[in-house]
Amino acid sequence: MFRISSLTAALSLTIGFAPSAALAQVPPHTPGSICFTPNFWCWIDPPGPPGHSCYCYDSSGTPVSGYLN
Repeated sequence: MFRISSLTAALSLTIGFAPSAALAQVPPHTPGSICFTPNFWCWIDPPGPPGHSCYCYDSSGTPVSGYLN
C-alpha cells in the first residue's frame, strides 16, 4: 500500500511541475502569437488576443485545441 501511495504522490508532483517546465521551452514571442495545447505549442500568424481559443496540428495532422498566449 505504501508503494502505491508513494508512486501516486511522485506522479502528482511530476505532473504538477510539467507545465512550468514546458513553458521554459517557449522562445520570446509577441503576446498572442503562440497557441498552447495540453501537450505542445505552435506559432500563430497573425497573432490574436491572448486567452482566445486556437488550435495546433499534432504530428498526425489532427487539430488540437488550445489558447493563445
